[in-house]
Amino acid sequence: MVKFELTVLPYAPEALEPVISRETIGFHHGKHLAGYVNNLNALLSGTKWEGLSLEEIVKQADGGVLNNAGQILNHNLYFGQFCVPKADNQPVGKLAAAIERDFGSFEAFKDEFQKKGATLFGSGWVWLSADKDGRLVITQETNAANPVQKGLKPLLTFDVWEHAYYLDYQNRRPDHLAALWQIVDWTVIENRYN
Repeated sequence: MVKFELTVLPYAPEALEPVISRETIGFHHGKHLAGYVNNLNALLSGTKWEGLSLEEIVKQADGGVLNNAGQILNHNLYFGQFCVPKADNQPVGKLAAAIERDFGSFEAFKDEFQKKGATLFGSGWVWLSADKDGRLVITQETNAANPVQKGLKPLLTFDVWEHAYYLDYQNRRPDHLAALWQIVDWTVIENRYN
């Protein structure tokens, strides 16, 4: 059986500071995500989901298999979308044009995205996704849910589980969400959109 492995970060653990601390990366990636990987590998043996991709498992599974696979898929997309902090960090190209078309402006998009992240009750994720026609939508997904379950293509996500921000921001989720824009690697998001 092919085992899922903990994704390798494309940057040093301290590279996202001060937006996300090395300590948060250590716990979030090294403990939480590693736990989901270990749990999923233990749960898959001998099941009908053994050998499927993460996306296929998330589309088909339920219970503990779905929860762990969804968290791995979500976190892989999350950790893979960041870069060192940049001032005035914005998308360009086709993605920038699509954001303007579907939200009116980049600022309006950011406001709606942050609002949906801040108002998601409990734990989960806020997502920017594309539908089958390339239109952009923002969704709130609880717990381990992912937009692929709705037939959408996930592009960008902010994790609003407390373990993603509590060491750095305590209970100030809106501050955390506002800071994340500095570290979004828009080239990665553009590639996912294309």
